[in-house]
Amino acid sequence: MIEARGATYEVNGKRLVEAIDLALAPGKVVAVVGPNGAGKSTLLRLFTGELEPTAGTMLIDGRSLKSVPPCELARRRAVVPQSTALSFPFTVHEVVLLGTTVPGFHVDDPRADKAAYDAIRTVGLAGFEARVFTQLSGGERQRVHIARALCQLATAKRAGGETSTLLLDEPTASLDLAHQSVVLGEARRQRRAGLAVLAILHDLNLAAGYADEIVVMSQGRVAARGKAAEVLRDDLLSEVYACRVRTNAVPANGAPFVLPYADPGGPWP
Repeated sequence: MIEARGATYEVNGKRLVEAIDLALAPGKVVAVVGPNGAGKSTLLRLFTGELEPTAGTMLIDGRSLKSVPPCELARRRAVVPQSTALSFPFTVHEVVLLGTTVPGFHVDDPRADKAAYDAIRTVGLAGFEARVFTQLSGGERQRVHIARALCQLATAKRAGGETSTLLLDEPTASLDLAHQSVVLGEARRQRRAGLAVLAILHDLNLAAGYADEIVVMSQGRVAARGKAAEVLRDDLLSEVYACRVRTNAVPANGAPFVLPYADPGGPWP
């Protein structure tokens, strides 16, 4: 389990996150929501180990996260950032296989290939294996990187009792309705397999539909946390987002609104 205890991160006198206490428990999807600049991505980078807190601590199963060797971290957690630059003409299959090339994995080729093909199929890209990554749309590229993370988790050889974590920074930002459901449905499946999942989301409806717990951030701090019905309230959201919010209300002009079907058991009804 990765956890933050009083974690603060400060740059040039500005606190981007402050006094965060949050544990990512196995078998749970945690969604972090909040306005731009609330500290969501900084918090995720603390959980990945990319950043070290300037105060407080980050732990993994009770050990300091900064003391864990990179090869062990790669076994224990996979990360999908908001954007990833890749200018080489790798195929989709080659990019997904990058999830198995971490030192210490020692994955044989047949096993790695199967994990890569399985992950590609999971994110709805079967048939894209030989496509050049740089020629894909933004949403397709995002799904390739999610497949890479799934391939990494599937092939990592973990010691008994070690937990795994999937860390996603706005994984649905460039996806259509169907593929939002595919990706977050897979996050739920990983959670049922015993992983901890942290997803930074801007879409409050997706957070409500797929997360076991929602953490609302504002100005670097946790403003509220709990189940969707507990935290997605008019008063709280109106204050945090600095605009009028009405939950569970039809638009005043009667205009239709469309939501993906958020089935906790999977992406489709």
